[in-house]
Amino acid sequence: MSGGRILWVDDEIDLLKSHIILLSEKGYDVNTVTSGEDAIAYARDNDVDLVFLDEMMPGIGGLEALGKIKELKPDVPVVMITKNEEESLMVEAIGGKISDYLTKPVNPSQVLLACKKFLEAKKITGEQAARDYLRDFNEISQRLMQPLDHDEWIDVYRQLVQWDIELDTHPEINLRQTLNDQKRECNKEFSKFVEKRYPKWLDEPRDGDRPTLTTDVTREKVAPLVEKGGPVFYVVVDCLRLDQWEAMARILRELYRIETDYYYSILPTSTEYARNALFAGLFPSEIEAAYPDLWRGDDDERSMNQHEQEHLAKALAREGIDLANDLKYVKLIDPEYGKNFERDALSYRDARLTAIVVNYLDMIAHGRSDSDVLKEIAPDEAAYRSLTESWFRHSSLLGIFRKLATIKGARVVVTTDHGSVRCMRGAKALGDRETSKNLRFKHGRNIKADAKRAIYVKDPASYKLPRRGVTTNYIIAKEDYYFVYPTDYHHYLSRYKDTFQHGGVSMEEMILPVAVMEPK
Repeated sequence: MSGGRILWVDDEIDLLKSHIILLSEKGYDVNTVTSGEDAIAYARDNDVDLVFLDEMMPGIGGLEALGKIKELKPDVPVVMITKNEEESLMVEAIGGKISDYLTKPVNPSQVLLACKKFLEAKKITGEQAARDYLRDFNEISQRLMQPLDHDEWIDVYRQLVQWDIELDTHPEINLRQTLNDQKRECNKEFSKFVEKRYPKWLDEPRDGDRPTLTTDVTREKVAPLVEKGGPVFYVVVDCLRLDQWEAMARILRELYRIETDYYYSILPTSTEYARNALFAGLFPSEIEAAYPDLWRGDDDERSMNQHEQEHLAKALAREGIDLANDLKYVKLIDPEYGKNFERDALSYRDARLTAIVVNYLDMIAHGRSDSDVLKEIAPDEAAYRSLTESWFRHSSLLGIFRKLATIKGARVVVTTDHGSVRCMRGAKALGDRETSKNLRFKHGRNIKADAKRAIYVKDPASYKLPRRGVTTNYIIAKEDYYFVYPTDYHHYLSRYKDTFQHGGVSMEEMILPVAVMEPK
């Protein structure tokens, strides 16, 4: 029988023959016993997929038999059949010992529904998911044949992320490769879209036809909340992808009402450029011109993000918000910092704005590149999401969010400076010894790469990037490519393949969440 093995326990089993015949006709293998003792013995010696258990029986009653059956088969669902609907039975059901209950007299449709619910739900939902995805697959494929605007690209990416998460629960339908192929095709078209539109966005006024960019987030999402009053916490999780945020948000919804919006990262999608721009509300070339003493770019890795608090204070001052001593800044760079801040989080309730930078995910991404163990734990994007969720459930960051949720009138803005993309294909890059070392973007004198695999930025000013010399240009990787020099090409091609990187053009790196959370 393909439907599953059912054990039905009832001291009046003869009265249920019509139900048992129906289930047999539907493909279920139904075995019957008439006492709690026999049910326990049967469960000890046989495989069972579902138990229907009468509550009131002579000898060992239903609830006592339930306990013994659960000891033998803890994962087998048990449907209690009872003559009453006492609250205690409902509590048992909610508590998990009973999977469901039916009230006598049971009718055939109730019994059949219970069987489908517990024995065929995964198959049914998997089949439905396959049908729905194939429908959406065709819809997305059709959309790619037409020009999309920036809002439509956000919709496409959100749709792909939702299917990424949905397929995590349905590995049996074998559509993961189909989805991955479609994401790659989407990123190909998205890279073309960005290459064509991005320089125009930089010259568009904010009320023009351009998306929300990195430089808009502090002014549009944070400043209005600070002006309203009450403590605001500005949490920037470095290297957070949208799919990872969705995993975190599922947990946080127990604590907060969450409204998630989306924005586009500036290029390069790298910490030293994007996070400085996020806090300053200015493009890198504007930061360099306005505050040359605060700009370090990536020339000095030790100081490239040392002035974020000053950038944030100046950005808010331009909006007429002078926080003076009411602006706090915390950077969580290791677990010990996190634990200390979790312990002291409530002491920040009196500050009007507290900015919290969380570097853990960026460390996980880079750590995976160098650790065979992390690659084994997170061999693909689905596992990488799972690793993120596992980390978050046990992290000091979740503890911090729990503490902040207890502060009356608090608002929490959660965002990131960039995401990351799983790099699978190498692209040859040519440059001299002074060329920057990044894998997804480079700047230097007369550096070159295949135009199909990289955006060539001849004039840094057109991308509002610092001009580091008369002959300096940038290359920015598209899709899932990473740059490799011709020298010892195959060694480095192999070394960096299948690593999560950032700095380039992909939906995963550029389309980012910005959420406003209010404690429930």
